[in-house]
Amino acid sequence: MQVFFDNPWFASLPAEDAQALLDAGRILKLARGACIFRQGEVPADSAGTFFGVASGVVRLSMLHAGGNETILAIMEPGNWFGFTSQLNGLPRSHSTIAHTDVELLAVSAPAFQNLMQRLGFAQGMVRLLAGRLRLAYGMTADQALSSTRERVARRLAFLVNGDMALSTSRSNIIDTSQDTLAMMLGITRPTLNKELQWLASRGAIALHYGRIEIKDLQLLLANFD
Repeated sequence: MQVFFDNPWFASLPAEDAQALLDAGRILKLARGACIFRQGEVPADSAGTFFGVASGVVRLSMLHAGGNETILAIMEPGNWFGFTSQLNGLPRSHSTIAHTDVELLAVSAPAFQNLMQRLGFAQGMVRLLAGRLRLAYGMTADQALSSTRERVARRLAFLVNGDMALSTSRSNIIDTSQDTLAMMLGITRPTLNKELQWLASRGAIALHYGRIEIKDLQLLLANFD
């Protein structure tokens, strides 16, 4: 599956460990809106415990007591998720939903634990976890210290690189809807649209129906304040 080799984390694994991971998984096809696992549940491994996105898009989200959903990240093809509960033995910290029709590579809990006995794979999981922590810390700092405009600009930059993957081979088109982007940032749709219109007026982005085009990444990440 070439899509996984295009992911920087997967590509960093020793070849034998990368192949062992692919061999350990089974294909799981889900329709849009299907729940892969829910926040708070203990992994039962009925479908899998560690997942790679072969095609489609998965969203990671948290549900609040009032029923509101906060989208944490968008997982595009090549990304891997679902490992935290296997590493710490705790219930799922978030929910994952098929944002579109998806095809996943699902790895069972026993297979994941066997993979963790391989030094190269275990070291790879440490790198994956460290990368996710770095992103989480950066987003927390953005929330506290940055203006809404800066937060919007940085998230667009993340998305153009595959959001959580931070791939070096970027596309200049973001297919994420404004509703989804607003939920990721924890702001209202009108507030987001106002900032996007401002960025578009400066030539950093162009707004199209259902997608956002990055015209100038350097300008997008400039200090607009």
